[in-house]
Amino acid sequence: MVDQSKSLRESLIKSGLLTEGQVRDAVEEGRRTGETLIKSVLRKEMLDENTLISFLEKEMEIPRVDLSSYLVDQKTVDLVPIATARKYKLIPLFKVGDVLTVAMVDPFDVLALDEVRTRSKCDVEPMVAASKEIENAIAQYYGVAGSVEDLIKDFGPVPEAAPAAVAQAKEAPIIRLVSLLIIRAVAEGASDVHIEPTEKNIRIRYRVDGLMHDVSTAPLYLLSSIVNRIKVMAGMDIAESRVPQDGRFELKVEAKVIDSRVATFPTIFGEALVMRLLDKSSVLFGLGELGFGEDNLKKFQNVIERPYGIILVTGPTGSGKTTTLYATLNTILSPEKNIMTIEDPVEFELPGIRQSQINVKAGLEFANALRSMLRQDPDVILVGEIRDLETARVAIQAALTGHLVFSTLHTNDAAGSLTRLVDMGVEPFLAASAVAAAIAQRLVRTICARCKTPFEPSKEVLEKLGFDPREKVEFYHGKGCKTCRNTGYKGRTAIFEILPVDAAIQALVLRNAPSSEIKQAAVKAGMKTLRDDGLLKVRQGITTADEVVRVTQLD
Repeated sequence: MVDQSKSLRESLIKSGLLTEGQVRDAVEEGRRTGETLIKSVLRKEMLDENTLISFLEKEMEIPRVDLSSYLVDQKTVDLVPIATARKYKLIPLFKVGDVLTVAMVDPFDVLALDEVRTRSKCDVEPMVAASKEIENAIAQYYGVAGSVEDLIKDFGPVPEAAPAAVAQAKEAPIIRLVSLLIIRAVAEGASDVHIEPTEKNIRIRYRVDGLMHDVSTAPLYLLSSIVNRIKVMAGMDIAESRVPQDGRFELKVEAKVIDSRVATFPTIFGEALVMRLLDKSSVLFGLGELGFGEDNLKKFQNVIERPYGIILVTGPTGSGKTTTLYATLNTILSPEKNIMTIEDPVEFELPGIRQSQINVKAGLEFANALRSMLRQDPDVILVGEIRDLETARVAIQAALTGHLVFSTLHTNDAAGSLTRLVDMGVEPFLAASAVAAAIAQRLVRTICARCKTPFEPSKEVLEKLGFDPREKVEFYHGKGCKTCRNTGYKGRTAIFEILPVDAAIQALVLRNAPSSEIKQAAVKAGMKTLRDDGLLKVRQGITTADEVVRVTQLD
C-alpha cells in the first residue's frame, strides 16, 4: 500500500497536474489533519474534483461510476454500516462472489478499505465517484431514519422566544428532509406519507402494503416549515392553515415519475398532512396480473365484452378499484372503439384513450361532464365515481342507449352496489336493466418469498374461515426478514367477488330485495364471495389465513 501511495504522488507530479512542492504540502497537511492525499488536495482546492476523477480514471486505471443513474440492491447496502459510509464517503455498489465493489471519493484510502473489508467480510474493489453523488446515494439508500437527526442538527439550538423564525431561516435542511422522506417512501413502496403533529413532536409514518408504520419523529417547531415546503411544491396557499387544502406535484425519483396528491387538515396541534404517492412510470397491470382466479377471470372477460350496460367496481378507498378499471380499459382498447374517461384525478395516462379530469372550481363535475361526453360519440365511458343521483341517472341513460359504462361505488360487497343505487333514488327497474355486473374487491398482502415457510394457523382462525378440519391443506406464512421489514408480507394482490346481473338478480332488484338476499341468490348461482376467493389464495400459498380474516371480517 505504501508503494501505491508513492505511485499516486509520482503520477500526480508526472501528469503535470501538481508540482512536487504542492504534493509535498498536501502530504504534510494530511499528516497534521489525518486526511489522505486526495482529500487534502480537494480540501485545499489544488485541483477541482472532476479533473482529479478523470486523472484517477485514465492514469491510475480506477473505474469511474456515475451514481446519479445507478441503482444499488438494498442487500448490498446493508453490508456496510451507515457510520462507515459517512465517515469515509463511500457507498457499496455490488458483490460478486467474495468481492465487494465500492464507490469512494478516495480509492487509495487504506483505512477505509480495511474497515469495509472487516465490516463486510469481503475483499474490496474500489471505484471512484463524485463526493456529492456519494452523499446523495448515502441519503437515498440508508434512508431517512439515520438522516433526520443529522438534518435537524443543522438548525442549531432553538431560542425559546422565536422558534418559528429560526425554522424559517433554515430552508435548506427542510428541503433536504422533505426530499429524503419522499425518496425513502418510494424506495419502501409506500403509498402514503403521513406527517402528524402531536402534543410533543411530529410523527412521521408510511403506509406500506395497506398498513401504517412509524418512520421517525421530528421536533414540533419544524412542523410549519415542513408543511409549508410541501405546500409550495403542491401549489397550495401557505398563508392558510385554518381550513383543509388539496394540491399535487410531480417529481422524479431515480428513474420513476412520482405523482403526489397532498391533503392538509387542521388539528389541535397544527396542520396534519398526507401525501399519496403514485408511480406514473410503472407498467399497467394486465387482467391476469391483478389476482383474478381462473373462473373469475373468465366471468370478468365475458362481462367486459358486452356492448352496453354499467359495470360497477366496488370497495373501500385504497382497494385497487382504479387499477382494475385501467387494466380493463387497456384490455378492451382498440382502434375501432372510442373510449373516454372523466376522473378525479387522472392517475395514469392511457395512450389511445381520451381522458379528462373534473374541475369543481370551473363547474366541471361528473354529471355535466358525462352529459357532454355523450355528445362526443363514445363507445366506452369511464366515470371515476358515482357520487350522487344526478351522476347515476346520466350513467344509466348512457348504458341504456348503447354505451358500455365503467364506474365505482363505495360498498362492502357486490350485491350492496345494486341496493346503493336504489337508495340514492334510482328507480329499481332502471337499476335492474342498466347494471350488467358488479365486482367487489379487496387487497390482501402476499407472503414474503424470502422468508416463506410452512405454518399451522390457530383453530380460531380456521373456524372463522370455515375450513373443514379434515381437509388437508398446507398453510404458509412469512417468518419475517429484512426484505419485508419483519412483517412476513411483501406486496399485495386482489381478491374478487363478481356478480353478473341475470334475470334472477333483476327480479330481486325490481322488488327491492335487501342486499343479503341478492347475495344469497348470487352464491347459489355460483358466485365466489370475497372470502371464498381469499381462501383459494390461502390454499395456493399466496397469502395467509390471518390476512384473509383481517380483510374480509365484515363480509
